Amino acid sequence: MLNRRHIRIKVMQTLYAFKGSESDDFSRDQKFLLFSIENMYKLYLLLMALTIEIQKRAESDLQKKLNKHLATSEDKNPNRKFVNNQVLQYLAENIQLKNQIKSEKINNWELDNEYVDILFKAIISSDIYADYMQTRTSDFKEDKSFIIDIYKEIIAPNEKLYDYLEDKNLTWLDDLPTVNTTILKQLRKLKTSSNDELFVPKLYKDADDKQFAIDLFKKTLLNRSALNHTIEEKTQNWEADRIANVDNVLLQMAICELKNFPTIPVKVTINEYLEIAKEYSTPKSSIFINGILDKLVKEYSENGTLNKIGRGLL
Repeated sequence: MLNRRHIRIKVMQTLYAFKGSESDDFSRDQKFLLFSIENMYKLYLLLMALTIEIQKRAESDLQKKLNKHLATSEDKNPNRKFVNNQVLQYLAENIQLKNQIKSEKINNWELDNEYVDILFKAIISSDIYADYMQTRTSDFKEDKSFIIDIYKEIIAPNEKLYDYLEDKNLTWLDDLPTVNTTILKQLRKLKTSSNDELFVPKLYKDADDKQFAIDLFKKTLLNRSALNHTIEEKTQNWEADRIANVDNVLLQMAICELKNFPTIPVKVTINEYLEIAKEYSTPKSSIFINGILDKLVKEYSENGTLNKIGRGLL
Protein backbone atom coordinates (compact mmCIF):
# COMPACT_ATOMS: atom_id res chain seq x y z
CA MET A 1 0.00 0.00 0.00
CA LEU A 2 2.82 2.39 0.87
CA ASN A 3 5.68 3.22 -1.45
CA ARG A 4 9.00 4.83 -0.53
CA ARG A 5 7.78 8.33 -1.39
CA HIS A 6 4.92 8.04 1.09
CA ILE A 7 7.43 6.88 3.70
CA ARG A 8 9.72 9.84 2.98
CA ILE A 9 6.77 12.23 3.36
CA LYS A 10 5.89 10.73 6.74
CA VAL A 11 9.50 11.03 7.88
CA MET A 12 9.60 14.64 6.65
CA GLN A 13 6.45 15.52 8.60
CA THR A 14 7.81 13.95 11.79
CA LEU A 15 11.20 15.66 11.45
CA TYR A 16 9.51 18.97 10.73
CA ALA A 17 7.54 18.69 13.98
CA PHE A 18 10.54 17.54 16.03
CA LYS A 19 11.53 20.25 18.52
CA GLY A 20 14.47 18.61 20.28
CA SER A 21 18.13 18.21 19.36
CA GLU A 22 20.10 15.23 18.09
CA SER A 23 21.25 14.47 21.65
CA ASP A 24 17.70 14.15 22.99
CA ASP A 25 15.72 10.95 23.36
CA PHE A 26 13.56 10.82 20.27
CA SER A 27 12.00 7.39 20.87
CA ARG A 28 8.62 9.05 21.37
CA ASP A 29 8.89 10.78 17.98
CA GLN A 30 9.91 7.51 16.34
CA LYS A 31 6.81 5.89 17.83
CA PHE A 32 4.74 8.77 16.49
CA LEU A 33 6.24 8.24 13.03
CA LEU A 34 5.28 4.56 13.00
CA PHE A 35 1.88 5.31 14.52
CA SER A 36 1.24 7.94 11.83
CA ILE A 37 2.15 5.46 9.10
CA GLU A 38 0.02 2.71 10.64
CA ASN A 39 -2.89 5.14 10.91
CA MET A 40 -3.05 5.14 7.12
CA TYR A 41 -4.32 1.59 7.30
CA LYS A 42 -7.12 2.68 9.64
CA LEU A 43 -8.09 5.36 7.14
CA TYR A 44 -8.16 2.72 4.41
CA LEU A 45 -10.43 0.47 6.49
CA LEU A 46 -12.62 3.45 7.39
CA LEU A 47 -13.26 4.24 3.73
CA MET A 48 -13.86 0.60 2.84
CA ALA A 49 -16.34 0.36 5.73
CA LEU A 50 -18.05 3.49 4.41
CA THR A 51 -18.52 1.91 0.98
CA ILE A 52 -20.08 -1.16 2.61
CA GLU A 53 -22.37 1.01 4.75
CA ILE A 54 -23.61 2.90 1.67
CA GLN A 55 -24.81 -0.41 0.23
CA LYS A 56 -26.59 -1.19 3.52
CA ARG A 57 -28.16 2.27 3.44
CA ALA A 58 -29.50 1.56 -0.05
CA GLU A 59 -31.00 -1.73 1.14
CA SER A 60 -32.60 0.04 4.11
CA ASP A 61 -34.06 2.67 1.80
CA LEU A 62 -35.76 0.03 -0.34
CA GLN A 63 -37.12 -1.73 2.73
CA LYS A 64 -38.63 1.49 4.10
CA LYS A 65 -40.40 2.12 0.80
CA LEU A 66 -41.71 -1.44 0.76
CA ASN A 67 -43.12 -1.01 4.28
CA LYS A 68 -44.89 2.26 3.54
CA HIS A 69 -48.59 2.29 4.34
CA LEU A 70 -49.41 3.39 0.81
CA ALA A 71 -46.59 1.72 -1.06
CA THR A 72 -46.67 2.23 -4.83
CA SER A 73 -46.13 -0.54 -7.35
CA GLU A 74 -42.59 0.77 -7.81
CA ASP A 75 -42.04 0.62 -4.03
CA LYS A 76 -43.21 -2.99 -4.03
CA ASN A 77 -41.12 -3.95 -7.02
CA PRO A 78 -38.03 -1.69 -6.87
CA ASN A 79 -35.00 -1.70 -9.11
CA ARG A 80 -32.45 -3.56 -6.98
CA LYS A 81 -29.55 -3.07 -9.36
CA PHE A 82 -27.58 -0.81 -7.00
CA VAL A 83 -28.21 -2.96 -3.93
CA ASN A 84 -27.31 -6.12 -5.84
CA ASN A 85 -24.18 -4.61 -7.43
CA GLN A 86 -21.70 -7.48 -7.55
CA VAL A 87 -18.75 -5.37 -6.36
CA LEU A 88 -20.68 -4.05 -3.36
CA GLN A 89 -21.83 -7.59 -2.59
CA TYR A 90 -18.24 -8.82 -2.81
CA LEU A 91 -17.07 -6.15 -0.34
CA ALA A 92 -19.97 -6.79 2.04
CA GLU A 93 -19.23 -10.54 2.06
CA ASN A 94 -15.43 -10.25 2.27
CA ILE A 95 -14.66 -12.07 5.53
CA GLN A 96 -11.04 -10.95 5.83
CA LEU A 97 -11.98 -7.31 5.24
CA LYS A 98 -14.82 -7.50 7.78
CA ASN A 99 -12.49 -9.08 10.34
CA GLN A 100 -9.92 -6.32 9.84
CA ILE A 101 -12.58 -3.63 10.24
CA LYS A 102 -13.78 -5.33 13.41
CA SER A 103 -10.29 -5.86 14.86
CA GLU A 104 -9.43 -2.17 14.35
CA LYS A 105 -12.76 -1.22 15.97
CA ILE A 106 -13.89 0.86 13.00
CA ASN A 107 -17.41 1.82 14.04
CA ASN A 108 -17.47 5.46 12.89
CA TRP A 109 -20.37 5.02 10.51
CA GLU A 110 -22.58 3.59 13.24
CA LEU A 111 -21.87 6.65 15.38
CA ASP A 112 -21.79 9.21 12.54
CA ASN A 113 -24.27 7.67 10.12
CA GLU A 114 -25.33 11.09 8.79
CA TYR A 115 -22.24 10.97 6.55
CA VAL A 116 -23.46 7.68 5.07
CA ASP A 117 -26.76 9.43 4.29
CA ILE A 118 -24.97 12.42 2.75
CA LEU A 119 -22.99 10.23 0.38
CA PHE A 120 -25.91 7.94 -0.41
CA LYS A 121 -28.05 10.95 -1.40
CA ALA A 122 -25.18 12.37 -3.46
CA ILE A 123 -24.90 9.08 -5.31
CA ILE A 124 -28.60 8.59 -6.09
CA SER A 125 -28.95 12.20 -7.28
CA SER A 126 -26.02 11.87 -9.69
CA ASP A 127 -26.09 11.35 -13.45
CA ILE A 128 -23.80 8.33 -12.96
CA TYR A 129 -26.50 6.65 -10.88
CA ALA A 130 -29.31 7.67 -13.26
CA ASP A 131 -27.49 6.15 -16.23
CA TYR A 132 -26.67 2.97 -14.32
CA MET A 133 -30.25 2.46 -13.12
CA GLN A 134 -31.84 2.72 -16.56
CA THR A 135 -31.83 -1.08 -16.65
CA ARG A 136 -32.55 -3.68 -13.98
CA THR A 137 -29.73 -6.09 -14.76
CA SER A 138 -26.01 -5.78 -15.34
CA ASP A 139 -22.85 -7.82 -15.69
CA PHE A 140 -19.76 -7.68 -13.50
CA LYS A 141 -17.96 -5.30 -15.86
CA GLU A 142 -20.74 -2.70 -15.69
CA ASP A 143 -21.06 -3.08 -11.91
CA LYS A 144 -17.33 -2.55 -11.45
CA SER A 145 -17.22 0.46 -13.76
CA PHE A 146 -20.12 2.04 -11.85
CA ILE A 147 -18.46 1.60 -8.43
CA ILE A 148 -15.16 2.99 -9.72
CA ASP A 149 -16.99 6.02 -11.11
CA ILE A 150 -18.98 6.80 -7.95
CA TYR A 151 -15.92 6.33 -5.77
CA LYS A 152 -13.76 8.56 -7.97
CA GLU A 153 -16.37 11.22 -8.75
CA ILE A 154 -18.58 11.28 -5.63
CA ILE A 155 -17.05 9.63 -2.56
CA ALA A 156 -13.36 10.58 -2.82
CA PRO A 157 -13.87 14.32 -3.53
CA ASN A 158 -16.77 14.84 -1.12
CA GLU A 159 -16.03 18.00 0.90
CA LYS A 160 -18.13 17.03 3.93
CA LEU A 161 -16.32 13.70 4.15
CA TYR A 162 -13.03 15.59 3.82
CA ASP A 163 -14.00 17.88 6.72
CA TYR A 164 -15.04 14.90 8.81
CA LEU A 165 -11.70 13.15 8.28
CA GLU A 166 -9.83 16.36 9.09
CA ASP A 167 -11.69 16.62 12.40
CA LYS A 168 -10.94 13.01 13.28
CA ASN A 169 -7.24 12.97 12.44
CA LEU A 170 -5.10 15.75 10.97
CA THR A 171 -2.56 13.37 9.43
CA TRP A 172 -5.31 11.76 7.36
CA LEU A 173 -5.49 14.77 5.05
CA ASP A 174 -2.05 13.97 3.67
CA ASP A 175 -2.84 10.25 3.61
CA LEU A 176 -6.15 10.58 1.77
CA PRO A 177 -4.79 10.79 -1.82
CA THR A 178 -2.64 7.71 -1.23
CA VAL A 179 -5.47 5.72 0.30
CA ASN A 180 -7.96 6.75 -2.40
CA THR A 181 -5.47 5.77 -5.09
CA THR A 182 -4.98 2.39 -3.41
CA ILE A 183 -8.73 1.73 -3.29
CA LEU A 184 -9.21 2.69 -6.94
CA LYS A 185 -6.32 0.44 -7.99
CA GLN A 186 -7.87 -2.46 -6.09
CA LEU A 187 -11.27 -1.85 -7.64
CA ARG A 188 -9.73 -1.84 -11.11
CA LYS A 189 -7.88 -5.11 -10.37
CA LEU A 190 -11.00 -6.83 -9.02
CA LYS A 191 -12.20 -9.90 -10.94
CA THR A 192 -14.94 -12.39 -10.27
CA SER A 193 -12.20 -14.85 -9.29
CA SER A 194 -10.43 -12.47 -6.86
CA ASN A 195 -9.94 -13.72 -3.32
CA ASP A 196 -10.57 -11.83 -0.09
CA GLU A 197 -6.91 -10.81 0.28
CA LEU A 198 -7.13 -8.22 -2.50
CA PHE A 199 -8.87 -5.78 -0.16
CA VAL A 200 -6.66 -6.55 2.83
CA PRO A 201 -3.36 -5.11 1.55
CA LYS A 202 -0.08 -5.01 3.43
CA LEU A 203 0.80 -1.57 4.77
CA TYR A 204 4.49 -2.00 3.91
CA LYS A 205 5.68 -3.80 0.80
CA ASP A 206 8.15 -5.69 3.01
CA ALA A 207 10.10 -5.46 6.27
CA ASP A 208 12.83 -3.44 4.51
CA ASP A 209 10.45 -0.57 3.88
CA LYS A 210 9.50 -0.30 7.53
CA GLN A 211 13.17 -0.38 8.49
CA PHE A 212 13.87 2.29 5.86
CA ALA A 213 11.40 4.62 7.60
CA ILE A 214 13.07 4.08 10.99
CA ASP A 215 16.62 4.37 9.63
CA LEU A 216 15.96 7.50 7.59
CA PHE A 217 14.37 9.19 10.60
CA LYS A 218 17.11 8.17 13.06
CA LYS A 219 20.10 8.81 10.80
CA THR A 220 18.81 12.22 9.79
CA LEU A 221 18.27 13.23 13.41
CA LEU A 222 21.55 11.78 14.68
CA ASN A 223 23.49 13.68 12.01
CA ARG A 224 21.47 16.88 12.03
CA SER A 225 24.33 19.18 13.08
CA ALA A 226 26.65 17.89 10.37
CA LEU A 227 23.86 17.99 7.80
CA ASN A 228 22.99 21.58 8.70
CA HIS A 229 26.67 22.52 8.45
CA THR A 230 26.79 21.04 4.95
CA ILE A 231 23.66 22.97 3.97
CA GLU A 232 25.10 26.22 5.38
CA GLU A 233 28.29 25.77 3.38
CA LYS A 234 26.34 25.42 0.17
CA THR A 235 23.93 28.30 0.89
CA GLN A 236 26.35 31.01 2.00
CA ASN A 237 24.75 33.51 -0.37
CA TRP A 238 21.34 32.82 1.16
CA GLU A 239 20.02 34.35 4.34
CA ALA A 240 18.88 31.61 6.72
CA ASP A 241 15.36 33.00 6.99
CA ARG A 242 14.98 32.84 3.21
CA ILE A 243 15.25 29.06 3.24
CA ALA A 244 11.86 27.47 3.89
CA ASN A 245 11.81 25.16 6.91
CA VAL A 246 10.42 22.34 4.80
CA ASP A 247 13.27 22.79 2.30
CA ASN A 248 15.81 22.53 5.10
CA VAL A 249 14.26 19.27 6.34
CA LEU A 250 14.12 17.86 2.81
CA LEU A 251 17.78 18.75 2.25
CA GLN A 252 18.75 17.10 5.54
CA MET A 253 16.95 13.91 4.51
CA ALA A 254 18.27 13.91 0.95
CA ILE A 255 21.90 14.45 2.02
CA CYS A 256 21.51 11.78 4.71
CA GLU A 257 20.16 9.40 2.07
CA LEU A 258 23.00 10.15 -0.34
CA LYS A 259 25.59 9.48 2.37
CA ASN A 260 24.05 6.66 4.39
CA PHE A 261 21.91 4.53 2.06
CA PRO A 262 24.34 2.93 -0.41
CA THR A 263 21.76 0.81 -2.25
CA ILE A 264 19.51 3.75 -3.22
CA PRO A 265 20.50 5.27 -6.59
CA VAL A 266 21.45 8.95 -6.59
CA LYS A 267 18.87 9.79 -9.25
CA VAL A 268 16.11 8.15 -7.22
CA THR A 269 17.01 10.16 -4.12
CA ILE A 270 17.15 13.47 -5.98
CA ASN A 271 13.96 12.88 -7.98
CA GLU A 272 12.00 11.80 -4.90
CA TYR A 273 12.87 14.90 -2.89
CA LEU A 274 12.24 17.23 -5.82
CA GLU A 275 8.76 15.76 -6.24
CA ILE A 276 8.03 16.08 -2.51
CA ALA A 277 9.25 19.70 -2.57
CA LYS A 278 6.88 20.50 -5.47
CA GLU A 279 3.97 19.19 -3.45
CA TYR A 280 4.82 20.44 0.04
CA SER A 281 6.96 23.56 -0.30
CA THR A 282 7.27 26.77 -2.32
CA PRO A 283 7.07 26.99 -6.14
CA LYS A 284 10.85 27.54 -6.40
CA SER A 285 11.88 24.99 -3.77
CA SER A 286 12.55 22.14 -6.18
CA ILE A 287 14.95 24.31 -8.21
CA PHE A 288 16.76 25.40 -5.04
CA ILE A 289 17.02 21.84 -3.67
CA ASN A 290 18.13 20.44 -7.03
CA GLY A 291 20.93 23.02 -7.23
CA ILE A 292 22.27 22.14 -3.76
CA LEU A 293 22.07 18.38 -4.28
CA ASP A 294 23.67 18.60 -7.72
CA LYS A 295 26.69 20.43 -6.24
CA LEU A 296 27.01 17.92 -3.42
CA VAL A 297 26.80 14.87 -5.69
CA LYS A 298 29.60 16.27 -7.89
CA GLU A 299 31.69 17.03 -4.80
CA TYR A 300 31.12 13.59 -3.26
CA SER A 301 31.90 11.88 -6.57
CA GLU A 302 35.14 13.79 -6.99
CA ASN A 303 36.42 13.11 -3.47
CA GLY A 304 35.25 9.49 -3.43
CA THR A 305 32.77 9.82 -0.56
CA LEU A 306 29.67 8.91 -2.55
CA ASN A 307 29.45 5.32 -1.39
CA LYS A 308 27.02 3.52 -3.68
CA ILE A 309 26.87 -0.25 -4.11
CA GLY A 310 25.88 -1.86 -7.40
CA ARG A 311 25.85 -0.87 -11.05
CA GLY A 312 23.96 2.20 -12.20
CA LEU A 313 23.52 3.66 -8.72
CA LEU A 314 25.35 6.89 -9.52
